[in-house]
Amino acid sequence: MDKEEQEILDAFDAGKLEHAPDIEGRKAQHQQYAEAMFKKDARINIRLSSKDIRGLQKKALVEGIPYQTLVASILHKYVEGRLHEDRKLTGPGKLPTGTPSRPRPLRPWLRLRQTG
Repeated sequence: MDKEEQEILDAFDAGKLEHAPDIEGRKAQHQQYAEAMFKKDARINIRLSSKDIRGLQKKALVEGIPYQTLVASILHKYVEGRLHEDRKLTGPGKLPTGTPSRPRPLRPWLRLRQTG
């Protein structure tokens, strides 16, 4: 815990913090934002290699979630800009460093690295 977090915790423990004005209205508004953000109203069908599916299932098992939820989370983070490629490009129009001269089909260069 950093210094600022400790100060906030100390102020909370001492009863020095107050609710923001219209806290109930703000909570309701943020609840609506959250519901809209996580509403799943569209379906997609994609083909993946069996190896990739097994890899997703293993990672999901470790996380304790269904693999479809993991896939949806990865896609959501990518769309929101919180998931980025982790390889440096060698120049304009070049493949990432370490890329084989003949890239394998269906092998994305996207690696999981979250930001923010």
